[in-house]
Amino acid sequence: MTDFRQEQDSLGTVDVPKDALYGAQTQRACEHFAIGQEMMPMEVIHAYASLKLACAYANEQQDIITKPQYEAILSATSAIVEGKLDEDFPLSIWQSGSGTQTNMNVNEVIANFANQTLKEDPLHPNDHVNAQQSSNDTFPSAMHIALAKALVADVLPTLIHFKATLSKKEASFEGIVRIGRTHLQDAVPISLAQSFSAYTTFVSEAIDLLHDKLTALYNLPIGGTAVGTGLNAQEGFADTVVEHLTEQLNIPFSVAQNPFAILSSHNAMTELSGTLATLATNLNKMANDIRLLGSGPRSGIGELILPSNEPGSSIMPGKVNPTQCEALSQVCLQVMANHQLVLMANSQGHLELNTYNPLMIHNLIQSCSLLNDACQSFEKHCLKDLSPNKAVIEANLESSLMLITALKPIIGYDACAKIAIHAHKEGMTLKEAGIKLGLVTEEIFDEHVNPEQMV
Repeated sequence: MTDFRQEQDSLGTVDVPKDALYGAQTQRACEHFAIGQEMMPMEVIHAYASLKLACAYANEQQDIITKPQYEAILSATSAIVEGKLDEDFPLSIWQSGSGTQTNMNVNEVIANFANQTLKEDPLHPNDHVNAQQSSNDTFPSAMHIALAKALVADVLPTLIHFKATLSKKEASFEGIVRIGRTHLQDAVPISLAQSFSAYTTFVSEAIDLLHDKLTALYNLPIGGTAVGTGLNAQEGFADTVVEHLTEQLNIPFSVAQNPFAILSSHNAMTELSGTLATLATNLNKMANDIRLLGSGPRSGIGELILPSNEPGSSIMPGKVNPTQCEALSQVCLQVMANHQLVLMANSQGHLELNTYNPLMIHNLIQSCSLLNDACQSFEKHCLKDLSPNKAVIEANLESSLMLITALKPIIGYDACAKIAIHAHKEGMTLKEAGIKLGLVTEEIFDEHVNPEQMV
């Protein structure tokens, strides 16, 4: 059986596991919000610890806490950021929409860890660790910090590397002309490099947009306290906090000019979610293009050769499936769905506070994490070793009826249509059909129907 200790809060006495660093309010939350399996992301907890350290620094500068208390908080927050205390953050995302329970969870763990080394002046979770703060300004600030860190440290570097690999693949495909397809039907020629240039541009545009979204995330509502007015926060507190955060994380945070806006509506995060969702739609298109072009190997299009990573079937021997494409596609659908939920959550800002914070940050952190991991996996296990099947590409190109489009300015639409329809019906080449129908000479056909020139 678990041994307990007794802790007190404003509502009375609570039994808390003896070895837990959290206190009464966290224990109450464990009991009252035993909902689901979705835990508060550790990215948020670690961001919160960085924020609490910056707040402690400002509080020490303004003589609200002592230097020994600040140093004890420094030790505690360092342990949290390093992941040493992760198991002391047991709360579900399904809690107060302001994230109050998580804020107090962080406050209690910091206070109890710090008090292990403080010889005098023990820290109080509310009076000291949470001094000049509210859940209402710290939780949105922690969300911004967590997302900024995720973009700077993970998502953007991954996308930049992904773009570079796409660019190399695009260059390696230069000069390979394939038949284009619109409506899943044969169209005019396009080079394989041109096809992949679209994917490179999708990722490049996403990188630029994510950099733009970062600028809005840098604005923190810290110092706004409960409703944005800054009640109980001294002048200069917020400025000192963001200066410390900037130095601590090497990310240029700033104090939001209008904290009322960020407390009541999370536009920066909603726009970020939209950018991630748009990227997901384009990555999904790329993944589906690649698996369509790689379909077969003998009864499909078969113009791309995908790496053989693992057996594809438990019953059909020798089958290999486009599993990386499927995994990436599933991630993309999840990210798109996450965005829909973020939109709905952001619409629920009632009066001075949006109370859907934990849900929003859970979805956004998941979107960042999934896209980061899926892009790395797809690049490593599919894109890097993707190769063209030149024999199939050339055969499909030569047999396409849509090459007749090159003759349209010379002999007209109707004559071209007659040649294509006759060639298809009789199983002839376009040249054979055109000459037989007397609509084009061999010289004119050879001069204009050249796939390399058509791209």
